[in-house]
Amino acid sequence: MVIGRIADGIVQGVEDTGAAISEVFREPTIRLGVTGLARAGKTVFITSLVANLMDRGRMPGLQAASSGHITAAWLQPQPDDTVPRFAFEEHLAALTGPEPRWPEPTSAVSELRLSLKVQPQGIWGTFSGPRTVHLDIIDYPGEWLLDLELLDKDYAAWSADVLSLARGRSEAEGFLADLDAADGDATLDEPVAQGLTRSYIGYLRAARVAGYSDCTPGRFLMPGEMEGSPALTFVPMPAADGRAPRGSLRREMERRYEAYKARVVKPFFREHFARIDRQVVLVDLLGAIHAGPRAMEDLGRSMNNILGAFRPGPTAWLTRLLGQKRVDRILFAATKADHIHHSQHGRMTAIMEALLRQARDRADFAGAKTRAMAIAALRATVEETREVNGESLGMVRGRLLDTGKEALLYPGTLPEEPSRLLVPAQDGAERWLDGDYSVMHFAPAARTLKPGEGPPHIRLDLAAEFLIGDKLR
Repeated sequence: MVIGRIADGIVQGVEDTGAAISEVFREPTIRLGVTGLARAGKTVFITSLVANLMDRGRMPGLQAASSGHITAAWLQPQPDDTVPRFAFEEHLAALTGPEPRWPEPTSAVSELRLSLKVQPQGIWGTFSGPRTVHLDIIDYPGEWLLDLELLDKDYAAWSADVLSLARGRSEAEGFLADLDAADGDATLDEPVAQGLTRSYIGYLRAARVAGYSDCTPGRFLMPGEMEGSPALTFVPMPAADGRAPRGSLRREMERRYEAYKARVVKPFFREHFARIDRQVVLVDLLGAIHAGPRAMEDLGRSMNNILGAFRPGPTAWLTRLLGQKRVDRILFAATKADHIHHSQHGRMTAIMEALLRQARDRADFAGAKTRAMAIAALRATVEETREVNGESLGMVRGRLLDTGKEALLYPGTLPEEPSRLLVPAQDGAERWLDGDYSVMHFAPAARTLKPGEGPPHIRLDLAAEFLIGDKLR
């Protein structure tokens, strides 16, 4: 049996090496990971990106598209047969139909393969003819990404960190009261464990609604088929003097935490995340600003914590053949740029860059290229300028999500200096000193797309150029 397993491993290794050689020398494949925390717009980003790569009339910033070197694009069956397919056609119909609506968000890993026929540039392209480049897009919840940090923490460290955050959030009051009433040294009573878990999940959901990003374990919010399983039935508990007794509530919570890491987090890392070449992290920056300083501070901490999981750095072709892949480009995209006037986009990008400075420096030091950008994968508004009390104000007009009525919004002015937002956030301020920042939720606009044009967007072409442009030359 041992020899058989070794033989199987050798055969699989040969197959993997052969596939890698084929990829490098014949039809290269780019595995693009797309993730984002709640309300960041992953589904819309993927749908609009694919639609605009298939009909490239709105992609002047993607050099291979504007120069005509992309000659065709089509969808193909994905290489991973056990991963659900991203429902591109369904989502595009929702966004561009007679009564457009935002598609339902995805809550599990999905994948889509888009193949591009590219005519190489330069002298080599004259003789070689067109080649096919496969873009495999892997969609996965950002909440799961936060779990990768747990691999470096034991139960005691994770509990201490989570409870420290919870004590500063009003949303956790009910759970903390239930936790104080529980006896961690008592013999495990399954109804007690389940009740504590329900209370903890209630806190996580309320924290996410309040705008907080760091809500682990991520599967508690998106359990899927694992809902109610012992691996998803545990909570953080305060440290006790000495080792908890065998069979006690605290000891079982610790065991289930370790089982969650081993059977949920590690398989995700091994099967999906570790094979990604390029990564985009979508961030609802405007939503965090609207939620207040604590949500902003929490967002920055979450983004800094998860970057280490990307193992950033350059990928040489020989290293790729050996299967030691690294993410070598990471885009941090602040979404919903269409919710503010274009004159504010530069400030929006500057805030994003400042918020993620520590994370970007860590990636740049490792050799990966990173960029922050303000985008809108689907533009839902139009801009207007109005004179108010002698002052010219840039506004946006769109169809409100809750009422369907047209509305004109002046969302306020983002500060020129990002420190005006980041310092109060780091100091734990309860609210912004200079007032609130308005936000509205817009529905997709009804429009007719011209032949050869994808959905309207803001800087999606520049995002694509950064993420995959070098592979299309």
